[in-house]
Amino acid sequence: MNISIVLPNYNGEKLLQENLPRVLGAVKDYKKGKVEIVISDDASTDDSVHITKKFIASLKNSEVQGKLIANTNRKDGGFSKNVNRGVRVASGEIIILLNTDVVPYKGFLDPLLKHFANSKIFAVGCMDESIEDGKIVLRGRGIGKWKKGFLLHSAGSMDKENTLWVSGGSGAFRKSMWDHMGGLNELYNPFYWEDIDLSYRAQKMGFVTLFEKESRVVHEHSKGTIATSYKPYHIQKIVYRNQFIFVWVNITDPNLLLNHLLWLPYHLVNAVKSWDKVFLMGFLDACMRIPAIIRYRQQIRKLFVVSDRQILKQFE
Repeated sequence: MNISIVLPNYNGEKLLQENLPRVLGAVKDYKKGKVEIVISDDASTDDSVHITKKFIASLKNSEVQGKLIANTNRKDGGFSKNVNRGVRVASGEIIILLNTDVVPYKGFLDPLLKHFANSKIFAVGCMDESIEDGKIVLRGRGIGKWKKGFLLHSAGSMDKENTLWVSGGSGAFRKSMWDHMGGLNELYNPFYWEDIDLSYRAQKMGFVTLFEKESRVVHEHSKGTIATSYKPYHIQKIVYRNQFIFVWVNITDPNLLLNHLLWLPYHLVNAVKSWDKVFLMGFLDACMRIPAIIRYRQQIRKLFVVSDRQILKQFE
């Protein structure tokens, strides 16, 4: 089984210098197929491209191949677009997405890849040792529930294999299914909710997403691009906007849609009363994308074969 490690990068020169050798160390002994490392650079203004080229040159006499795809137009940037560019040039049957602030343990591949013997498996997520405020928090399995007109997602216990979504920062994906689905939805640019959307769409198409606790990675969130490049209010506005986009794109159950519409005035009135400008800005930003949302919704809904209720019932 050939694999492609896809690392999306934006201004991550320090992370690339530190973590590319560690990623290589975790995958170079894989003997069950070919391995390539694809770095997809999103118009970085630091020394990322130079560092990547040096790393790829160092692989010349190695069994691991390296590829660089570099976007030069920042206006055409964003996480979804950058990942999609990387996956398009990847040759592996299985795509493993790793953020530049994620380092896999040696031996993480075998427990992850064994699941793909089942042809229904679309994606498998890793056990994420998330470093938060100096502490290690175990993440990787996601659950969700419908509440007050929205899908609310949260971390789930680690003793089950099913997961609502597989993280775009540390997960494995079957490329043939990825291509069939069209990859990450770029409406969510620049970041957040795109991996939840992808996994949810996959399940509505009858594919399966799993969590594998024996496949471990370390995730240093505080060193990532989002935490270092965006102000908190901007991040929260995007989170709110994408929460709306997710519902408007994916939910097809008439009762859930009606529930969303009935709760919408409540949320908007509360935001006005508390002068939550960030929520209101996120809602307006989502509204501006309604024509594109409708076009995308019409395109994908004909592929859905599983209901929203069936998916959500797993996590009740």
